[in-house]
Amino acid sequence: MHTLQISGAEATFKPAWYALYTRHQHEKTVAQALAGKGFEVFLPLYSIARRWHDRMKTLSLPLFPGYVFLRGGLERKTPVLTTPGVHHFVSSGDRPIAISETEIEAVRRASTNRTRVEPHPFLKCGDWVRVKTGPLEGLEGILSRWKAAFRLVLSVVPLQQYEEVEVEAASIESIPKPRCLRVQAPAPVYS
Repeated sequence: MHTLQISGAEATFKPAWYALYTRHQHEKTVAQALAGKGFEVFLPLYSIARRWHDRMKTLSLPLFPGYVFLRGGLERKTPVLTTPGVHHFVSSGDRPIAISETEIEAVRRASTNRTRVEPHPFLKCGDWVRVKTGPLEGLEGILSRWKAAFRLVLSVVPLQQYEEVEVEAASIESIPKPRCLRVQAPAPVYS
């Protein structure tokens, strides 16, 4: 599949972009290996500060964990798929799904434009979540509302009361709903 790109009076054909599903935490290795084989690759990264017990460090992590974008490559599938860390093309049935140039350019502009870009799970109100980093690490609750672009409010159930806490969206992960929740109904009032 190709896209038509027109600049001035001349028309050139450029292959479409495709997503490759990679082995966990092998995105950078895959991108470097494919670039070394002569492929055009795109791996959008974002920076995040992580705290260890003795220091802070800024890391560059993939914006789409587990994925690398590749221009073309269908005519040379074997060198792509035999690259260490590559699982397969993201496909529908047996056909790789093309990604438009417009979508790739939008991600490229957002990730290089000093805009705060970072991944977070697709969440909706009512989902069960767990705080995975920060002072509230391990706390579980129900996503009750989005407060701002990167902030959300959780309803947590400690000591059989609902409390609301505000956390960074990037610091939470979706979890399955607990099977049994020990929340006691209020005692009936007799008059």
